[in-house]
Amino acid sequence: MSDTPDDRRARGLAKMSEVYGWEMSDGPGDYFAHTCDHLFGEVWSREGLSIRDRRLLLIGALAASGLDDVAEIQAGAALGNGELEPEQLREIALFLCYYIGWPLGTKLNFTFGKVIDQHAKKSRS
Repeated sequence: MSDTPDDRRARGLAKMSEVYGWEMSDGPGDYFAHTCDHLFGEVWSREGLSIRDRRLLLIGALAASGLDDVAEIQAGAALGNGELEPEQLREIALFLCYYIGWPLGTKLNFTFGKVIDQHAKKSRS
């Protein structure tokens, strides 16, 4: 079975769509190619960890780096895909406060609160 560039792109686009919960379309340039073909087509597609497992690890890394804008995207996708519940996001923020420091954990808690509110509003409509 061959693994052509088209195969890798299709696998990457499918995994991106699965991870984020919306239909991902192809994009231009080397940055998109590496993100789609390698990160999602190879790394996120490996066996051994579920998408939820990978997302939890990613949220921890993002929180420790203070990248709450990207953590917001991950939290929204986790809620939308049914991988995490609002109470679990709140618990993650509290837990991480003890490992990443209270200021970063507090920022994460605030970010998760926004995501939870947006998800609740979307669910009611």
